[in-house]
Amino acid sequence: MTKQQTWSQRFESALHPAIVRFNASIGFDIELIEYDLSGSVAHAKMLAKTGIISNAEGEQLVNGLEQIRLEYQQGLFVPGIDSEDVHFAVEKRLTEIVGDAGKKLHTARSRNDQAGTDTRLYLREKIAQIREQLREFQGVLLDIAEPNVETLIPGYTHLQRAQPISLAHYLLAYFEMSDRDWERLGDVSKRVNISPLGCSALAGTTFPIDRHYTAELLHFDKVYANSLDGVSDRDFAIEFLAAASLIMVHLSRLSEEMILWSSHEFGFISLKDSCATGSSIMPQKKNPDVPELVRGKAGRVFGHLQAMLVVMKGLPLAYNKDLQEDKEALFDGVKTVQACLEAMTILLREGIAFQGDRLAAAVTEDFSNATDVADYLATKGVPFREAYNLVGKVVKTCLLGGKLLKDLTLEEWKELHPAFETDIYGAIAPQQVVAARNSYGGTGFDQVRKSLIAARDRLSD
Repeated sequence: MTKQQTWSQRFESALHPAIVRFNASIGFDIELIEYDLSGSVAHAKMLAKTGIISNAEGEQLVNGLEQIRLEYQQGLFVPGIDSEDVHFAVEKRLTEIVGDAGKKLHTARSRNDQAGTDTRLYLREKIAQIREQLREFQGVLLDIAEPNVETLIPGYTHLQRAQPISLAHYLLAYFEMSDRDWERLGDVSKRVNISPLGCSALAGTTFPIDRHYTAELLHFDKVYANSLDGVSDRDFAIEFLAAASLIMVHLSRLSEEMILWSSHEFGFISLKDSCATGSSIMPQKKNPDVPELVRGKAGRVFGHLQAMLVVMKGLPLAYNKDLQEDKEALFDGVKTVQACLEAMTILLREGIAFQGDRLAAAVTEDFSNATDVADYLATKGVPFREAYNLVGKVVKTCLLGGKLLKDLTLEEWKELHPAFETDIYGAIAPQQVVAARNSYGGTGFDQVRKSLIAARDRLSD
């Protein structure tokens, strides 16, 4: 049997060794140690400020906590499973350093509000880091887009050729998705940045604490107004995982296109050696491992979101041990999103090359300019729906004759409708097809250039 825990004087015997291992969270919540130390420093300063402990004791506690921080950073403090969790580990070491004063640190505080505080401090910092990564990712998208405004690429709906578009316009679509991700995380951060410290176990405390002072020291925007809510709320973690899931959706969609486009069948991009691997038995292969891994890891983050929702859906107020399950989901969700953003940014910046000749050929070998024939007739006074049906017949005729629209002679055009003139050839040329779509937000070159300027302004802001 293991020795009794510091909290177990009410019990006659110690925990079973297997239950000790099952119950312990030190193996993963050690991730929170720096945040736990910062929260504890603020709490110690508050205890001294309010006269709950003496100023000398407060100074002892702060110095001891900072010594633990230094020991941890130097690899000298490595708590084991006997500490159960990071909070007990810190308190135990603190008492070893400063003596009985260390036992006063937990006055007017519970592990319930302590864990909530640590987790919020951790997530606040990680959200800031992820937002910076999103801005870097967006910057790379713009770096590729700016010289490729007039580079054409087939646009798809239903994974069928639809209309040619500017490559820059395509990249700007992912810029916009990422901008929503950046904004969403900023909104989540507002609800992360609320202090539960001082809520204690669930009902507050009899001590004359100053919760607003600790919130100020820890740079929280405000404090929880209800102690029950403060210790049991994990909405912020669910919100983050939902926002993280959308980031992964966007990265996964881009990954899918990179995978398709690097295939022989598409050939729109080639993979550089720095971001691709080979086959163990097929020497000719170059595999798109980076986007494939990102696509696969998306499900991992979605799973963490689902797991958190399931943990929370039936919990009575206030704190329950189930809430220990928030940390591994949150930690892995953060690490996965950060790793995927880093990998995709590197892939775009230095791991792919767009194949200009293949792209140029791709937009001339299909009927993606058919809508422009209908638009052409509409400008000649033909009702659009009539023009639409006529062009359907034109395409059918071309398919039977093994031709593309550009291959039809003017006589053949006029046989289809007398409104056709020689300017039809210019109207259906890929460059003109794209340039003409100059409505706000469209793929027309003028619009795309304006969008690029606006996007750069957003990044500089």
